[in-house]
This record gives sequence, structure tokens and C-alpha cells, in this order.
Amino acid sequence: MRKSKRLLRPLHHMVQGPRNDTVCKGREDMANVTVDLKGKVALITGASRGIGKAVAIRMASHGASLVLASRGKEALDETVRYLKDKYGIDAIGVPTDVSKLADLQNLVQKAKAHFKKIDILINVAGVSSQHPFHLQPIEDFEMLANTNYLGYVRLIRLVIPDMVERKNGHIISVVSGSTLCDPIPRTFLAYSSLKMGLRAFLKGLFWEMREHNIKVTSLLPGVVASDLTDHLKDVAQEQRDRLMDPVAVADMVSFALSVPANACPLELAVINQLTTWTKPVIDYKQTQAK
Repeated sequence: MRKSKRLLRPLHHMVQGPRNDTVCKGREDMANVTVDLKGKVALITGASRGIGKAVAIRMASHGASLVLASRGKEALDETVRYLKDKYGIDAIGVPTDVSKLADLQNLVQKAKAHFKKIDILINVAGVSSQHPFHLQPIEDFEMLANTNYLGYVRLIRLVIPDMVERKNGHIISVVSGSTLCDPIPRTFLAYSSLKMGLRAFLKGLFWEMREHNIKVTSLLPGVVASDLTDHLKDVAQEQRDRLMDPVAVADMVSFALSVPANACPLELAVINQLTTWTKPVIDYKQTQAK
């Protein structure tokens, strides 16, 4: 019993970990989760806002050098400046649309030109489109597939050969807690079916990469207060209170990176305490954030 308690202790502190300067005052420090990433290079997509920015702040606090990618150059440059000034780390920003292969190739080329290597890849960038299937905009299928599936798989393919050669690396991907639901939640069919495919791919990659000493971790968060929910109108405060803070996902990343070298969290799930996908917190008839 005692042994079991010790093993679970870091996870408890992960969930209770620190928040960023703007929205996370009062949280206790993750004293029992030691993550020293000095000398490591982390590439993070979707890094200028929401979950990606929270993860970038956390990685900078752990001492990692950063390659940050997002579509908006202005917000990206501001994030890079903030992290360099506050944490004294080396960081570059590369404007990137992860749905475009040429952008992904440019991102990896710029990262390797500046840092020579990528130790940690953290896939965060994503788009949302939830409708009853008979009302699902047909043009959104390609957007969802190119961003939420191919955006992850192609970037991993570009980064992983060097990791295999060095026999070291960690790939962390934000998937979706909706993939835990069977059947897929109503109005989430297009979005979640692609996420389920991504989850299956990452499980297979985990088993294939073990012999190369490369870790593969999938994060399955609940509904998070992020850019995908910020633009929604007519949402009651009670509904907003149920949304998880992006820092909860940063906590998951910290925990994944804190385990011993001979262990790998295959999947980590942190779900809203008061939310179920069978009755979504926010009705689909809201303006879709893309």
C-alpha cells in the first residue's frame, strides 16, 4: 500500500501544480516533480496562446530551449520575447500552419539550423468543428484532417529520424479526452473520429519506437478554456467554470517528462469533474472557433 502511495504522489502534485503569471496565482509549486530540461530543445506547435502557450511557459520554467510555432506572427514574436526575458532561455518563433507540409518542413529546417537538434516534440495545434453530422460543413473535413491528424503525423515523421539516430527523444501530443467516450459524443463525429485515429497511430508509434529509446505520450484532456472556446457567445458563467485551465495540460506535460528514463506514460487523461461529453457543456450552435 505504501509503495503504491509513493508512486501516485507525483501525479497528485502534477494536478496541483503552478499556474502561469496571468491566470494561475495561488497554486502550489510542483515541488515533488523535478524536471530539469537545461540543454534540451523542445518544439511546440500552437504555442502563442491557450494550451500551447501554457506548455511553452512551463517548458521555459524547466530550462528548455524552445522552438515555438503558430500561425500568427505577432502573437508568436510576443511570446518568444516574454519567455526569453523572463526565463533567460534561448527561443525562436517560426510562423507555421501545421496543415501545410511545406510549413512543417520549414519549421523543422529552421529548428535544426538554430539548435542542431530537437529533443522533445509537443504537438498542440488544433482546430475545432462540431455539428450534428447532417449539418457538418463538408469543407471542414479537409481542415480537420490536415490539421488535427496530418499536422501531427507529418511533423512527427519529419522529426523522428534524428531521434532514432540519436536513440533519444520524447514525442508528446495533445489528442482529446473525447476519445475515451464510446460511442463518440453527439456533434463530435468528424472531430473525434480523427482524434481516435490519431490516438491509435500514437499507440502504435509507442510500441514501434520503444526499441529506439524514444518515448511517445498522448494527452487526453477534457474541455479546456482556450482559443477554441474563448470566442463562444452566450455561454453561462456556470458553463465557463466547468472548463479546465490550460495549465492542467501543462501539468500533464511536466509529469510525462518527470518519470524515470526507463518508464514512459503512454497516455494521460485529466477530465473535467463536472462535464460529460454525452451532454456537452457548450451547445454546438455557437460560432465555431477555427
